[in-house]
Amino acid sequence: PGEAGALGGSGDLLRSPGGRTDGRRSGSPGLSPMASALTQGLERIPDQLGYLIISEDGVLSSAGELENDEHAAGVIMRMMQTAVKLCMNGSTEPFLKRMSVVFGEHTYMATISGQKVFVVKRHNNPHEAVEV
Repeated sequence: PGEAGALGGSGDLLRSPGGRTDGRRSGSPGLSPMASALTQGLERIPDQLGYLIISEDGVLSSAGELENDEHAAGVIMRMMQTAVKLCMNGSTEPFLKRMSVVFGEHTYMATISGQKVFVVKRHNNPHEAVEV
């Protein structure tokens, strides 16, 4: 119980990244066809400025403004670790699946899926005032 297995599998997903950054992209050798499909999906997100795919071993893939951004990967993983700990409440299944961090110009959206954290940096589109 507790944190171990909180995300299924080994339960090690939300420990700090291991320092591996290879910046592999969707078409790069070494990424499985499934990983290629996942990165293609991230590349099609509207207003995205970059993305990271992080596992317990570190950065698996990255592009755009987040390409090879080991620092951002580490910070986001620590934030996710903390949020999962807060949400556990004695349960073995985390309540946290997605977290957004909103800044003035952009937002980081992190989603836990399987043993990976998918992070997208998006440009914020300010809502225009509606006149009635």
